[in-house]
Amino acid sequence: MPAANIIIMLRSFLIYGLLLAGCIPAYAQSNKSKTAEKKPLKFRSSWGIFLSDTLPRPEVIKLLDSSLVVRDQQNNKYPVVSFEFTYEQKQPYINDTTGRAGVYTEFIGDNFKSDKLSALWSTRLKEMLDKGEVLYFDNIIIKYPGNKYYRVPELKFVIR
Repeated sequence: MPAANIIIMLRSFLIYGLLLAGCIPAYAQSNKSKTAEKKPLKFRSSWGIFLSDTLPRPEVIKLLDSSLVVRDQQNNKYPVVSFEFTYEQKQPYINDTTGRAGVYTEFIGDNFKSDKLSALWSTRLKEMLDKGEVLYFDNIIIKYPGNKYYRVPELKFVIR
């Protein structure tokens, strides 16, 4: 009889041991500390202090030498590496055939590997800029810590 009791005890220990071993991983997983949830990065672009907007010509003339500024939701500032600039120029003309006035729209642009327009573009725009024209800053690329690069929201300024 003692041998039978030993076998029953071993069998009980084995069953309880397997049940306990199966419960420990489930218990350990349920008590895991929650890892910090990553919030999606949200950037906002501005030119000087202005977000995309309709601005008077004198204000835009002052901004032409200003840098593009990019900030995240915690107001951290990130360096602009490059951007594409497009100038939508509108010129009135008279149609030779019909004799009616019309507006000719021309798009002129360039790519910049800095955070602001070149001196040539700045001086030329100061001379040419007129009411109703539009300035676009597209494909703005910033350098993020860890050698990461992000494309951030574009800007559009209408001259009034």
